[in-house]
Amino acid sequence: MIKLGVNVDHIATLREARKTFEPDPVFAAVLCELAGAQSITVHLREDKRHIQKRDVELLRKIIHVKLNLEMSTSIEIVAVAQDIIPDQATLVPEKRQEITTEGGLDVVAKYSKIKKTISTLKRKKILTSLFINPQLKQIDASKKAGADAIEIHTGQYANATDPKRQKLELEKISKAATYAHHKGLIVNAGHGLNYENVIDILKIDFIEELNIGHSIISRAVFVGLPQAVREMKQRMKIR
Repeated sequence: MIKLGVNVDHIATLREARKTFEPDPVFAAVLCELAGAQSITVHLREDKRHIQKRDVELLRKIIHVKLNLEMSTSIEIVAVAQDIIPDQATLVPEKRQEITTEGGLDVVAKYSKIKKTISTLKRKKILTSLFINPQLKQIDASKKAGADAIEIHTGQYANATDPKRQKLELEKISKAATYAHHKGLIVNAGHGLNYENVIDILKIDFIEELNIGHSIISRAVFVGLPQAVREMKQRMKIR
């Protein structure tokens, strides 16, 4: 069965809205783990808008499942990753003005910088993943740069409202997953997935893990975080 990774960034978003100590994303991560999440994802942004370095340090010490650190290629954040040594580092594009990550990393255009960052992370034996659009040229560049894995950006599929467009985007994701798998890359996927649109993604071969955040945290407002995670896990058994 495809594994579930839960992104707890928005727990920290709520905390930072009041600049207080609660709710605690580390406690949230523990609840997610107990409810069946197989990895925890946090994005340590350069502007520290939600997750803070201390959160990542505590997560590294406390959780027992995989810690996936989403990050840019900035010198400051790479240094943090080298110090904390997460189980996985996922390189993502980052803009100060964006509400959430917009699109995948352009590995082709930023190949040299990305390759250098991957090499730096690998010296600390950190598994590296690149968050990319479902394009074969990006997969080729990811493999060449030395990535261990890719995370396919599912945002275009998630945002599509027309059934024909949804089908087209699913075909792109499926083709990319198959191509990357045969290239020897671990294939994960995520962005914009929820309790409904995840169903068709689960039918795609070679995807090993889905990273889902906003939908689960939103559901947790009404039913509690453990229940929200369990409900997503139940959805993922449909395949």
